[in-house]
Amino acid sequence: MKHLIRVLPGLPCLVLALPAIAASPVDTGGKLILDARYRFEQVDQDNALDTAKAHSLRTRIGYRTPRWHGLSGLVEIDDVRHLGAEHFNDTRNGRAGYATVGDPEGTEVNQALIRYAADWGSAQVGRQRINLGNQRFVGGVGWRQNEQTYDGAMIELAPGAGWKLTYAYLDNINSVFGPDDTRPVSRTAPADIEGHSHLLQAQYAFSSNLSAIGYHYRLGLDNLAVAPGAPPGTLSSRTSGLRVQGKAGGFSYVLEHARQRELAGNPWRLDSRYWLAEAGYRWQDIQWKAGYEVLGAGGGTGNRAFQTPLATKHAFQGWADQFLTTPADGLRDAYAGFSLPLGGGEWQTWYHDFRSDRGGDRFGRELDLSWRHAIPGVKGLEGLLKLASYRSSDTARTVDTDKFWVQVQYTY
Repeated sequence: MKHLIRVLPGLPCLVLALPAIAASPVDTGGKLILDARYRFEQVDQDNALDTAKAHSLRTRIGYRTPRWHGLSGLVEIDDVRHLGAEHFNDTRNGRAGYATVGDPEGTEVNQALIRYAADWGSAQVGRQRINLGNQRFVGGVGWRQNEQTYDGAMIELAPGAGWKLTYAYLDNINSVFGPDDTRPVSRTAPADIEGHSHLLQAQYAFSSNLSAIGYHYRLGLDNLAVAPGAPPGTLSSRTSGLRVQGKAGGFSYVLEHARQRELAGNPWRLDSRYWLAEAGYRWQDIQWKAGYEVLGAGGGTGNRAFQTPLATKHAFQGWADQFLTTPADGLRDAYAGFSLPLGGGEWQTWYHDFRSDRGGDRFGRELDLSWRHAIPGVKGLEGLLKLASYRSSDTARTVDTDKFWVQVQYTY
């Protein structure tokens, strides 16, 4: 909380005053936030670690006030609990003999912010959710039970037709491994990522079928390291890129390129590239996609490959999460998949082929399957079955991994 209070010293007082503001005759209804998500996760790896079996419950409660002359507020509390015996390593419970399920227990302020909205755009300050674009570089990691949120300020502008400009200043990042740290504090997975970061993004829609996004992210991640033996700050970087996306009839496409270099304070020199080419086709209710994504290798000793430390990584490069940190030789991911309605729900199938960027060595391949379905009889209740199966072709760097999830979520 010290970071949140430093960003906005008056936020607690303002939040307490919001019910009084909401009593004004010009207000129109606030919104109660209530969300409960139960999940069973099993992780079986072909190594010395015991199979992990985790039952957890994430409960979220909050309130979004009505708008009053453009001003509104939001408070949101998350609580994560383990149900039953802890036969898994949550990165904080000391169960190092089990495979990892990164959902530590704890209660934390997930969001607490003041927002102002007008015709020109909006501004908000406090602890907040930030999801930029497709979350490949900056996101909330919403798949994990403890969401990643940001202490800082963000402004979004609409200066003209087709334009959207975004700037955010980050003072602290509340990672999925919080709310509490263990001793000694992890260099690769701290509860709070400290440092000052700046996010800039400009989006222009040429038409309803074509848009471009330019971005520049300056990440000062002072206490975060790319590997346990690497110095703190080795993930501090400046990344500039351009993404172009469009569609024509049932076809869609994405082209993207970015360059990553070190930011002041990083003891290592960085210079690596990111490339993405993706094509899709929709026929009736079936959506097909195929793509090729490259996170380039860097030069020098240690792991200096292209990294995305603030991304919602579970959505990319396979659900088995084998490449949350890009290997030192970089990574090429050739993928294809489809989604379609099935049994009243949605079915997804994805296949990935992973190779190193430097040398082209094959890491492995992965098959991902999921089925999501609304549960009849209760509005807002939804079930999910999900499977990820990774098979290694390079056992010196990765291992066979199977993950299975059963999830039930209620959203009010």
